[in-house]
Amino acid sequence: MSLNHVRPWRNIYRRKSRQIMVGDVAVGGDAPIAVQTMTNTLTTDVAGTVAQVQAAADAGADIVRVSVPDEASSKALKEIVRESPVPIVADIHFHYRRGIEAAEAGAACLRINPGNIGDEKRVKEVINAARDHNCSIRIGVNAGSLEKHLLEKYGEPCPEAMVESGLEHIRILQDNDFHNFKISVKASDVFLSAAAYQGIAEATDAPIHLGITEAGGLVSGTIKSAIGLGNLLWMGIGDTIRVSLSADPVEEVKVGFEILKSLGLRHRGVNIISCPSCARQGFDVIKTVEALEHRLEHIKTPMSLSIIGCVVNGPGEALMTDVGFTGGGAGAGMVYLAGKASHKMSNDQMIEHIVEEVEKKAAELDAAAEAAE
Repeated sequence: MSLNHVRPWRNIYRRKSRQIMVGDVAVGGDAPIAVQTMTNTLTTDVAGTVAQVQAAADAGADIVRVSVPDEASSKALKEIVRESPVPIVADIHFHYRRGIEAAEAGAACLRINPGNIGDEKRVKEVINAARDHNCSIRIGVNAGSLEKHLLEKYGEPCPEAMVESGLEHIRILQDNDFHNFKISVKASDVFLSAAAYQGIAEATDAPIHLGITEAGGLVSGTIKSAIGLGNLLWMGIGDTIRVSLSADPVEEVKVGFEILKSLGLRHRGVNIISCPSCARQGFDVIKTVEALEHRLEHIKTPMSLSIIGCVVNGPGEALMTDVGFTGGGAGAGMVYLAGKASHKMSNDQMIEHIVEEVEKKAAELDAAAEAAE
């Protein structure tokens, strides 16, 4: 019996959206919320870009976006798509020809910005290329690059202007009988983003790509994204997400999954429950958790691990986790398996032992999942 069934107040009722395909990844409908990131290498550096795409995929990215600013990048994109383990989205700005070239190169999706892609005639040419090559489109509205007529109408970037921009572009796609699209309405301001996303969610059934754009560095951007995206996801809005950080793309993927995991919307890898540490701790909790996060990155199986410094909350937390360790003093602590006290383990051997227990449990869960298929 699932935890959500037992505790209905934990349920999130997702907005009903159409489902589209980005390569072989379903987005929208009842599909899992996809996690995306974007490379920061020069696209013409094929080897470097493919390596970064691979690293993001290894971290769990479902989709990766690549900039296509010039013709040389369009040519490089074809090889990148061929070598990529995940669908590639081509990021298109200013030059509509890049969108056509990217579709021809095999991109799974084109991200176009209504504020800078050009007039309706040029957009139609991009639509035709996308249709001809079975390529989806993301309408990427951004508060920092709204169309001139909307800024004149509203005086400044606002939720109404962003929603209107998105709906105008949706009309163009639908007038051309193109429906394989999703939409985003991003801003760096959390309040502006949230209001725009709520507005667009009410106005269309298109899948929604969530993001707080230019969120900042690893710490500040993570916090801003967790607040903005977390609240929207809690409301059931969002079919795919990208956490925009001034950091390694792999970190974006990790943060994206942590946001989804905290809401019970995706489950991947080890969810570590740990205390902040205090004078009661029977071992160095902070260093232990840092070591375990690194040592357990290779585990993809969804499971839980509690690392608690003392017996005040340790046994209670361990009841709810697959593997647990609670500090007990005198240089040793208690190992819990499946919520039950199992055996004692010395602090100096604890990390290696926990890694072994987690790997063993992951293998058991994987075997059970295979047997059930």
